[in-house]
Amino acid sequence: MATYTTLDDLDVPALCSAYGLHDPRLQPLKGGAANSSFQLRTAEGCFVLTVLDNHDPTSAAALADHTRVLFAHGLPTAEVVPEVGGGSTTVIGGKPVLLKRWIEGEVIDPLPEDRLTEAGALLARLHNLPADLTEVPVASRRLSADQQGLIGGFRDRAFAAWLSEQLTVVNEREAGRQRSAVLCHGDLFADNLICRAGGSLAVIDWETISLDDPLLDLGMAAVGLAQQAGRLHPRRLELLVEGYTGVRPLPQEVLDELPMEIVHAALIIAFHRYYRHNVRFPNADRADFHLRMVDFAASVRGLA
Repeated sequence: MATYTTLDDLDVPALCSAYGLHDPRLQPLKGGAANSSFQLRTAEGCFVLTVLDNHDPTSAAALADHTRVLFAHGLPTAEVVPEVGGGSTTVIGGKPVLLKRWIEGEVIDPLPEDRLTEAGALLARLHNLPADLTEVPVASRRLSADQQGLIGGFRDRAFAAWLSEQLTVVNEREAGRQRSAVLCHGDLFADNLICRAGGSLAVIDWETISLDDPLLDLGMAAVGLAQQAGRLHPRRLELLVEGYTGVRPLPQEVLDELPMEIVHAALIIAFHRYYRHNVRFPNADRADFHLRMVDFAASVRGLA
């Protein structure tokens, strides 16, 4: 299993010294597939402490810098708190940590319908930012050649055949379309959106930021936000797209390709769910979790 940090593992005095904090009170936060997060209340205010269990200091600093730059350019996201020496991250107990100011609000999953247009608009705002605003990986949310090469070894042979066949179709259709490249979030699901106390949304978690096709990022957001009972919900998709195109209009011929990119996003999620729960960290309770994406992709075909 993955190794995460617990409250007992934290060197709280060292943490407080690194950030100049006093009277700490920590509470674990739910969520996060790769890192460990805690609410940290101190005399200086309320923060989110993230222990970057699966990062080294270099990649942790890059993640912090992405977040810091996006915040500085007006995107509603978390504000990174520097350590006393001015660095964007520090190392506590051998692991890099990132401190951000707490955003008052709540995660609501599924995201209410009346917030979907705002979510779409927020994604469009990100896509409208200069592509060279911060240095990010290129197309890293897509399945790499090495990852696709693993599919043939999956023990679930029916799933492997389905995934390979669907990826072939997507790759062939994408080959005939010119793609622009923008800053993409890559994981705009409800657990990465905070419904703020003032009524607006904030977006968090830039682990999967990359430079890629905005339509794939919108397709990923549709997987995360436009589902109902495991199927694509046309009205939820309509609201999401309405919010997006209100900020960043798309020609009809591009919108016609969106169902295919929703399927593409579902294939990416399906691969990672299978690989994580059946290969890397076997988990009997989640061994069939990937099959939800098979059913979801089937619900999109009527639109493709």
